[in-house]
Amino acid sequence: MKNPAMDPSIYVENSDAEGGVDDEEQSKIRAEEDDDEESDGSDSSSGGSTRRSRPNSYNTTWPQSYRQSIDIYSGVTPPTIGFLGTPNLSRFGSSFLNNSFRGRHTSEILNSLIKPLLPTQAEDEQQQRKSSHLLVIAPRQCSYTQGVFNGVNVLCGVGILSAPYAIKEGGWLGLFILFIYGVIAFYTGILLRNCLDSKPGLETYPDIGQAAFGPYGRIIISIILYLELYACCVEYIILDSDNLSSLFPNAHLNIGGIHLSSHLLFAVLVTLIVLPTTWLRDLSILSYISAGGVIASILVVSCLFWVGLIDNIGYKNEGSLINFSGISIAIGLYGYSYSGHAIFPNIYSSLKNKNEFPAVLFTSFVISALLFAGVAIMGFALFGESTQSQFTLNVPYEFVASKIAVWTTVVNPITKYSITLAPMALSLEELIPTERLESYWYAIIMRTALTISSLVVAMSVPFFGLVMALIGSLLTMLLAFILPCVCFLCIARNKASWPQVAMCALVLIVGVSSSAIGTYSAISKIIDKLR
Repeated sequence: MKNPAMDPSIYVENSDAEGGVDDEEQSKIRAEEDDDEESDGSDSSSGGSTRRSRPNSYNTTWPQSYRQSIDIYSGVTPPTIGFLGTPNLSRFGSSFLNNSFRGRHTSEILNSLIKPLLPTQAEDEQQQRKSSHLLVIAPRQCSYTQGVFNGVNVLCGVGILSAPYAIKEGGWLGLFILFIYGVIAFYTGILLRNCLDSKPGLETYPDIGQAAFGPYGRIIISIILYLELYACCVEYIILDSDNLSSLFPNAHLNIGGIHLSSHLLFAVLVTLIVLPTTWLRDLSILSYISAGGVIASILVVSCLFWVGLIDNIGYKNEGSLINFSGISIAIGLYGYSYSGHAIFPNIYSSLKNKNEFPAVLFTSFVISALLFAGVAIMGFALFGESTQSQFTLNVPYEFVASKIAVWTTVVNPITKYSITLAPMALSLEELIPTERLESYWYAIIMRTALTISSLVVAMSVPFFGLVMALIGSLLTMLLAFILPCVCFLCIARNKASWPQVAMCALVLIVGVSSSAIGTYSAISKIIDKLR
């Protein structure tokens, strides 16, 4: 029976030495693929896309680990990550790509741990005979409901905590920006699908960049995607530091004449907690927990409404229709709420019926926009002009619902940190020479450096709302508005219709102007606060 969980299609290097698949097994796999194609033929034909995963130039260029690592991050599939620092890591991002998706049993994985560090002469000879043939493993596909769940899980992140703050900065009419951006983001999501269908073998955002601009396009888009994820890690540390220092404002520590305030103390403490999780060889547990981000978001939102409607803390009739002095910050905050385009190609590639992708995308956006708007209205109505960058800093802590909201907000980023950092770490590990990856200590050192650097950045600019506005204005605008249009026009060229060209031009105008205004304003206010 087919597992409903979504596994990405991956390319495993066939080796006569170890982990290889004999001719009989390959024949069985090919037969299963043929059966799957026949059983899913109606879905493929109805979706208008008969793309098949196959070895091609798109998955032989850095980063090769993108598809699998982003699937784990987004909850598309929560697999078991293998062992850090194997030789396969430099070619494929991590050994889990060669282990967990091939259906190996636990005993086989354990056997790999007791092999000698130095290869034997027989292994050397087998390694020299190693074939470059790539084995295609058929993906396990997902349903409409799973696709919506994954979409909402990506969109409803920590950005929802700043929804009331967005109204404070931009005014009540600023909510129209949220819905306008939602329409644009939905359209650009459809453009990404068109790009994926334009050529066989395209499955991820970097693949689209490579199809549009060659290898440099793939590298540039990948760097932007990884920077956005790294910035999210920075936000996680700021978020937990703010909430914990609000719960325990008198906490401090003096070590050797160095005074650690509550903010700095909790930032360091959170970093020390998440650091070992970045070293884990098996992220399956955390990937399942982080996939519950939707539940965590709904719980926090429910607690906010409970405090307002049941605990009845009172409402404030404050705020202007539009606040021109802060609308540029609101632009970035609203833009951040649609930072899911890095994941949409993965969700599309994992759908059993590709024709359902527009419905999956539309439903995900509607649910996320309604949650964001509801939190924005309720939060600002409760706290007014005193609204802070996270509404959890405003809720009265004497209520049980408030405590649940705050502690859920604290725990959720801790469970997501290593999953969010993993894609960037895996991509960097691909660049390490193969011989240096015989020991997983190199991977641990790299992940430790990334984690500590995120702490340094978080404490250098500890402004949750402004950092989020900067991410939304600069990185999200690029990934969600600008690059989908540019890539589509480059790939489609003369095949694009005039309405499509006109719509892309309009989106580019909105995206570039919003990005320029929001980025300049966020950087300016961050500099002012640092002075």
